[in-house]
Amino acid sequence: MVTTGTIPLRQMPPTMSVSLERITDFLSTVPLFRELDRTAVRGFAALTREQRYGKGSLIVTEGDEGEALFVVRSGEVKVILIGDDGREVILDVLSVGDHFGELSLIDGRPRSAHVVATQASALLVLRRADFRRQVEQSPSVAWGLMVELSRRLRQADGTIGSLVLLDVPGRVAKVLLENATPGEPARMVKQLTHQTIAHMIGASRETVSRAMAEFQDKGMISVQRRVVTIVNRQALEARARARA
Repeated sequence: MVTTGTIPLRQMPPTMSVSLERITDFLSTVPLFRELDRTAVRGFAALTREQRYGKGSLIVTEGDEGEALFVVRSGEVKVILIGDDGREVILDVLSVGDHFGELSLIDGRPRSAHVVATQASALLVLRRADFRRQVEQSPSVAWGLMVELSRRLRQADGTIGSLVLLDVPGRVAKVLLENATPGEPARMVKQLTHQTIAHMIGASRETVSRAMAEFQDKGMISVQRRVVTIVNRQALEARARARA
């Protein structure tokens, strides 16, 4: 059991039955499987099982055996590290179509972080042994996995760079841009609270709130009913770049 503050996080994995065709339809939208033909996707779908988790439930624990890939079918989860002092650092927030556990499909090593449901969530689980057998029949999915891992590495490099080179408002701007739809105006695809953003960038909630207020005052974003809309992407992108 992992404890954040005074609230214990308990693993609760009740399962449910979902039709094979519905799972196939869903997996066809996931980047890892999107380039496969329907027959190949159905092969993976047949090997998955769905698990539901209540809000606050612990899905995987840092140090657990890495034996499966998880795909978020509904809800939202966060990937976190918890320090010895109980401080939480959010590595990522994942929503529908996102997945985690890719590294375990390759090396089977222990989990590198905790994953917690931030909403009631349903996840598709694909065991490592089943995945590897299916890949032998559909090698193109291995390429998709490499592309996904490359994307994650680039994202990690960007995160490390922003922590080193950007001030707090710059880091906040980067998070907003990374989690918004393309174009302008652009809405956030995830409703990130100021506290969540603070945990993602290593800052206090109060500092994040001041940065968000600054962006509103300068006409970069608007906030209505907790929905953030980027109205001046160019200005926000400039704020997300390192300053000399």
